[in-house]
Amino acid sequence: MTQTHDDLTELESQFADHLEISPETADLLFREARTANSFSDEPVTDEQVRAIFELVKWGPTAMNNQPLRVVLVRSPEARGRLVEHMGGNNKPKTSTAPLVAILAADDDFHDELPTVFPIFPGAREMLAADDDNRRSTADLNAALQAAYFIIGVRAAGLAAGPMTGFDADAVTREFFPDGKHRAFMVVNIGRPGPDAWFDRLPRLGYDEVVTAV
Repeated sequence: MTQTHDDLTELESQFADHLEISPETADLLFREARTANSFSDEPVTDEQVRAIFELVKWGPTAMNNQPLRVVLVRSPEARGRLVEHMGGNNKPKTSTAPLVAILAADDDFHDELPTVFPIFPGAREMLAADDDNRRSTADLNAALQAAYFIIGVRAAGLAAGPMTGFDADAVTREFFPDGKHRAFMVVNIGRPGPDAWFDRLPRLGYDEVVTAV
């Protein structure tokens, strides 16, 4: 059955001994963390972002490919260009967040495979000859890396506000004019501000998701 927050609290206590991380870490990364809708004015430093990257770069991907590319939007001029393409309520959130990251998939990620996946010498050529497969591989693995990125933001004690409500084609043209990168997510980053959270929504239960054969 679908689980409410009270149900989850009981289940978390029941199964906590089967996790290797502390309850506090589980809360920080998953149970108490959620999408932030407002932020304080405390800056997010380059050192914090570097610490996030140096952690999440180890997340697994297919053939160790690494298609995620990140643009940190720091200047007021760049922020204005981005906000213009954000949708609805995402405009004010993106205008006021201490830091905004644009996440994109690099369709030429295969050029790095000889370095990052040397155990398969033909990997680059295989993907170079198949545009559809290369693009779908970039999409899947960049999305995986984006999920790691969000968890990394939480691990740094910050809040993330990931959004897909924006004109992705326009943002791609604006910030990735080489035509080889495709924007797919915008993430607001910072310390949570007043009324940052919506109420926790239900989650599907184990028996609704997991089967054994």
